Amino acid sequence: MNIKSVVVEEKDAPIEVKDVVLDSPKANEVLIKTVATGICHTDIAGRDMGMSPYPVALGHEGSGIVEQVGDNITTIKPGDHVVVSFSYCGHCSHCLSGHPAQCEHLNELCFGGKNYDGTHRLHFKDGRDLSTFFGQSSLSNYIVADEHNVVKVDPNIELKYLAPLGCGFLTGSGTIINGVKPEFGSSIIIAGAGGVGLAAVMAANLYNPEHLIVLDRNDSKLKMAKELGATDVINTNNTDDIVSTIREIVPKGPEYAVDTTGYAPLIKEQLASLTTAGKLYIIGIAGPLNLSGMDIMGDSKQIIGLIEGDAIPQLFINKLVSYYKKGKFPLDKLMSFYKFSDVKQAFADFESGKIIKPVILFD
Repeated sequence: MNIKSVVVEEKDAPIEVKDVVLDSPKANEVLIKTVATGICHTDIAGRDMGMSPYPVALGHEGSGIVEQVGDNITTIKPGDHVVVSFSYCGHCSHCLSGHPAQCEHLNELCFGGKNYDGTHRLHFKDGRDLSTFFGQSSLSNYIVADEHNVVKVDPNIELKYLAPLGCGFLTGSGTIINGVKPEFGSSIIIAGAGGVGLAAVMAANLYNPEHLIVLDRNDSKLKMAKELGATDVINTNNTDDIVSTIREIVPKGPEYAVDTTGYAPLIKEQLASLTTAGKLYIIGIAGPLNLSGMDIMGDSKQIIGLIEGDAIPQLFINKLVSYYKKGKFPLDKLMSFYKFSDVKQAFADFESGKIIKPVILFD
């Protein structure tokens, strides 16, 4: 079928809305009419860094309504409201032990640009193949995705609010709930007050931390962090010594830090701020870190990488939906909505820091 997708032809090329061809769903796949798609920094990385081979159709935080299912699909039917998330195989040891975000084939399925069988489902009008992103490419008005990508959700909640649960909000909240698991009364640093960081703030607030310290350079985002439950905020542009500023709040140092920024100097300062045996979780796309082994070993500290909040999307996303319904996970406060025709403006506003979570609405 003919659809419209947000495409990047090559490195350093701008995003463009293109008319492309989408194959019909195979036996284990689902056809979805897209209602909304969130944009996050992974889309920026996909555009600029070639995470999937160029040319690529972007998008990985989608929601929509099922129109057709493959012959092997039994848990999803036409008319179901769904969110699409990351792709995983479902049969490796990590998937079978409840950790699909650690899937042995995750990089291949999410960033290889092809289906699991090595074929492409997206094509240009001239017949050239087009890479998928996260196995779905949800910045398109229609999506075909493997059943493992697809999460059935409550049909009574507007789908436009649920799209970012597919990645960004899942990553931030899942890191706290599935990774950090903070003790009551502990102290936590969250670096970065974007969608991922603020989702972590909302999740951390459920544990009643003594100190929930948020770091960012944007005062409006720090204001939102306070509204969502941060006890303390630090504008990193306004201090020459982040470690001392944090230690003024928590003299012994916080037990946990969650970095969503990927900014190496800030990662190092968070590590130095932690108490003995503190844990630093890195969940942003980070470059090389210049650390001494003594920075870690000397105080028995740990650095832990985590992807997609170590979540099982089919279970975890619906838990977040339940908390949203109860007013305990107010994700709608972070969103700004754009028409599909304004997708370039949405990217620009997002990259400028003007907004936290752009969500594209499809007709």
